[in-house]
Amino acid sequence: MGSVSSYQTAGGRRYRVRYRTPDRRQTDRRGFVTKRDAELFLASVEVTIARGEFVKTSDAAATIAELGTHWLDNQTHLKPSSLKPVQLSWKKYVEPVWGRVRVRDVRFSDVQTWVTKISADRSATVVLRAYGILAGILDVAVRDRRITTNPARGVNLPRKQQKTHVYLSHDQVHRLAAASGDHALLVLLLGYTGLRWGEAIGLRIRDIDLERRRISVTVNAVEVAGLIEVGTPKSHKRRPVPYPEFLQALIKEQSKGKGLDDLLFSDAHGFHLKRTRASEGSRSWFKTALREAELEPMTPHDLRHTAASLAISSGANVKAIQRMLGHASAAMTLDVYADLFDDDLDAVAMRLNQVVSESVVGRMWASSDMADGKSPGITGISGPGLRGDGGI
Repeated sequence: MGSVSSYQTAGGRRYRVRYRTPDRRQTDRRGFVTKRDAELFLASVEVTIARGEFVKTSDAAATIAELGTHWLDNQTHLKPSSLKPVQLSWKKYVEPVWGRVRVRDVRFSDVQTWVTKISADRSATVVLRAYGILAGILDVAVRDRRITTNPARGVNLPRKQQKTHVYLSHDQVHRLAAASGDHALLVLLLGYTGLRWGEAIGLRIRDIDLERRRISVTVNAVEVAGLIEVGTPKSHKRRPVPYPEFLQALIKEQSKGKGLDDLLFSDAHGFHLKRTRASEGSRSWFKTALREAELEPMTPHDLRHTAASLAISSGANVKAIQRMLGHASAAMTLDVYADLFDDDLDAVAMRLNQVVSESVVGRMWASSDMADGKSPGITGISGPGLRGDGGI
């Protein structure tokens, strides 16, 4: 149990609360103007100790900057391509506003105001990333018992708007490839296998099985701050990807004179390709090819969407497409490319109509009774509760 005692100051009588922390250390809090305030504080302390929710004053005084540094250091599960945007967001949006704020002083309303302000001129992706950093730091503060609840949870956040996918036809893919010059095979491979850019430029000769026409996706080469970082594929899983037979001759030509450890696609020095030419002021070869092929602006990643579209239109099984694209599940594939299955709704209705028209019931609806404008009689069907005249 704690105690409340009074003492004199220049401003009058004040009250002090003495109590022991859960680790049996004695501490106190001074400056209460009334004895009731001191007693209420002591009661609240005893309740939090009993519930296991006690927070040390010194722990709650830690700033977001202090905790944020440790939080960033612990994001070792993130790939370099994912970690870099988080680090930049911390420096630009989180630390300048919240760095000097103690965790105990973070208020829900202040977090909401901050989110709303960023949302005014930044995309939902930018806002959600910045918010996720602050909320993540405060989550750790709760687990460490620096605060009892996370004041950032529950604020209103912007919704990410899914971008409209760009789908090319077979003719458009080949026009783009023809306009891409030395990168023709790369364009065709992206458009017909659904490989991510980093997966394609990370391919080595040993990853190509010419006999089975299979590509073994084992790495993902991502450009981060001008440097290529090679890691595992996005799903962290290796996967085999088939390629159409018409690419066989082009792949053989591209592989000619290369060793098993050489890159299938490389720059003049044998290093990983980058999306734009290295010389300053030069244009992207991909954008140049788009203009020459008279196609709308798009990115190399849109060729992945094209591959999905072409596979679906060819009648490929959704499960097979999921494996080809490296999605976590077939449900994810269906969600991402739901717009490509609109025609399937018409196909369902057409198929049902065909089955019905070929069935006994279908012949029944086409009977002479219908031709005479009469209600059809259900004949030839027997069972409990059914009458020959169609009554139930």
